Amino acid sequence: MGKIIAIANQKGGVGKTTTSVNLAASLGALEKKVLLIDADPQANATSGLGIDVESVEAGTYQILEHTVLPQDAALECSAPNVDLIPAHIDLVAIEIELVDKENREYMLKQALASIKEEYDYIIIDCAPSLGLLTLNALTAADSVVIPIQCEYFALEGLGKLLNTIKSVQKIHNPNLDIEGLLLTMYDSRLRLSNQVVDEVQKHFNDMVFETVIQRNVKLSEAPSFGESIINYDAASKGASNYLSLAQEIIKKNPNN
Repeated sequence: MGKIIAIANQKGGVGKTTTSVNLAASLGALEKKVLLIDADPQANATSGLGIDVESVEAGTYQILEHTVLPQDAALECSAPNVDLIPAHIDLVAIEIELVDKENREYMLKQALASIKEEYDYIIIDCAPSLGLLTLNALTAADSVVIPIQCEYFALEGLGKLLNTIKSVQKIHNPNLDIEGLLLTMYDSRLRLSNQVVDEVQKHFNDMVFETVIQRNVKLSEAPSFGESIINYDAASKGASNYLSLAQEIIKKNPNN
C-alpha cells in the first residue's frame, strides 16, 4: 500500500525541496520504490534531479488537468528507485484554471488513485503558499512533513499551517496525519539554533522527528549538479541526516 507524504510549509526557504528530493532519494537508496511529485511552479525538485525543466512536456500540470495519466508523466531521474513527475512554470496557471472546476481540491487525489499501489512512497514537494496547489497535495496525502528552519522566525506561520491542516482534515481529508515536524538548517554553534530546537521540542514533543537536518555545504551544492545528496556525496553529513530521516519514516510505517 503506497503512502503519500506531502512536504509543506507556506514559508519559503525552510528546506521543503531539499527535503523532498533527498528524502525521496534516501528512501530509494533503502530499496523503497518512490515517486516524487514536483508541485511547485519553481520546479526546483525537477532541475535538482537532473531533468531539464524546459524539456518537460507532461508533468504535474497535466495530471491535475487530468489530460495525462501520472504513469505517463513519470520520468526516471538520477536517483535510483525514484521516479519523478516534473513541474514546469506553466503550473503557475493551474490555480486560476481549477477555480471554477467542481471538486477542484480533489484533482490530485483522483489522479493518483491509479498509481498509488505501484509505489511504497509518493512524496509531494509543495509550493511555498497555502493556495489550491498545496490544498490539492494535502487532500491527496496520507500525512504531511513540516520542515522548520532553526532560525528566529521559525514558529511564525506554523500556527496558520496547522490551522490549514485542521480544516483540510475537517472538510476534505479526515485521514490526514502529521508525519512529523522536521528541524532543518541546524547549526550547533549557534545558540539561536539550539533555542529553536528546544522550543519546538517543548511545544510539540512527539510530533518532532528525532533526526535534525544540519547546515551542510554539500546539501546546497548537490542541486546544481542535478543530483540528490546521496548521489552527490554519500559520505556527507547531509546524506547521513536524510538517510536517518528515511529510516525513521520507514520505522513509523512498517506496512510500506
